[in-house]
Amino acid sequence: MAKEQGRTIVASNRKARHDYTIEDVFQAGIVLSGTEVKALRAGRASLVDGFCEIEGGEAWLQGVHIPEYAHGTWTNHAPRRKRKLLLHRIEIERLDQRSHEKGLTIIPLSLYFQDGYAKVEIALARGKREYDKRQTLRERQDNLEAQRAMRSKRDR
Repeated sequence: MAKEQGRTIVASNRKARHDYTIEDVFQAGIVLSGTEVKALRAGRASLVDGFCEIEGGEAWLQGVHIPEYAHGTWTNHAPRRKRKLLLHRIEIERLDQRSHEKGLTIIPLSLYFQDGYAKVEIALARGKREYDKRQTLRERQDNLEAQRAMRSKRDR
């Protein structure tokens, strides 16, 4: 069987970009069991409640829901178990130091396969206040209206 090429997105956390200001993004490998990989290849996962934690010099992904594999047996995995992330020591130390700053947290942005390997994109993020969210929505709406106006002017 030929090796996969490119990037296949399994799940993305679209709400994260609305609720958080992304400061820094990292790509990490993820340690999975066989049935988890099969469930991901079927395109089933949820990053909504996910977060990352640094414990004992290791990065852990928690709260991510990968449902049980439908054709699995008694060897099936627990859907919300803790999963180890594969990062360089320097990246883990940087994440650990920065995450202890007030208001910063580590969240997963997307889960994907890259060249056959399961990867997760994690971000160091700062929570937005309610007025920041409204301002972001207003800016997005203004940009859309400006693009529509320019498009209609160009089409005349």
